[in-house]
Amino acid sequence: MHRIKNVLIIVNRKKKDSLSIAGEIKTYLEEKNIQTTLHETETPIGDIGDLEIIDLAISLGGDGTVLYASRILADFSIPVMPINLGTFGFITEVSFSEWKNAFEEYSSGLLGVSKRVMIDVSVFRDGNLLRHFKGLNDVVVNADGIAKLLNLNVDINHENLGIYRADGVIIATPTGSTAYSIAAGGPIMHPDMTSMILTPICPFSLSNRPIVVPSSDTIKIRVEEDQRAKVILTVDGQLTFPLEEKDEVHITEFKRRIPIVRSDKRSFFGVVKSKLRWSGGNNA
Repeated sequence: MHRIKNVLIIVNRKKKDSLSIAGEIKTYLEEKNIQTTLHETETPIGDIGDLEIIDLAISLGGDGTVLYASRILADFSIPVMPINLGTFGFITEVSFSEWKNAFEEYSSGLLGVSKRVMIDVSVFRDGNLLRHFKGLNDVVVNADGIAKLLNLNVDINHENLGIYRADGVIIATPTGSTAYSIAAGGPIMHPDMTSMILTPICPFSLSNRPIVVPSSDTIKIRVEEDQRAKVILTVDGQLTFPLEEKDEVHITEFKRRIPIVRSDKRSFFGVVKSKLRWSGGNNA
């Protein structure tokens, strides 16, 4: 059983009826003497208040809202219940019509959580730490434009893999394996796994293939000199940062994992089968 006294509701107001739905959830919880805090995704994070007292976060939106929530809650390992207000995503398995039942089952201890690996991303310039990010899905280093080849020097645990001539590289978590990485030819991984995927984007050499490594490994990407395009780093498709020649990006597992409340209505493989339209037949 989970004792829930304080709930944070994270709302993507761009979703239709999201604020009215959030109000409905807030009223329901407060009738149970549960304190609630409402936070809109476009509001500064500093306005949330004390996260240390939060027992559960409810994400109202889609997969992007869960990615946002995971980054601001990761330092506190606060469980996230993702409620989908659109078509089912790979992360948001609970529909709005199911939220009340899901909340009751979670608080009663009948629903567990999936503890997802997050990535820790550090940008170094001239040997000095310049920026730090964390993400649930992926980090991408690519050209700021289209059809631009980059030269990116890649190391794993100080062992050099060589220079990747490609449109860029993706470092994805198992959760992010069904996002940009799969579109670039990477494998699907169960989100409970502890690993990372290095996926080149349109590599010039066909021998550059996706690689799966333990999440405890450290991947280093160095931007080589004499690039023909500007280089940009993107985290979870939501945070961007311009890179310069000789910058280094270090990626490893974040110190904590983010707990995502599971749904008892559908499984990961069921969602994958539906989203990717697997028929199981000759035309699958």
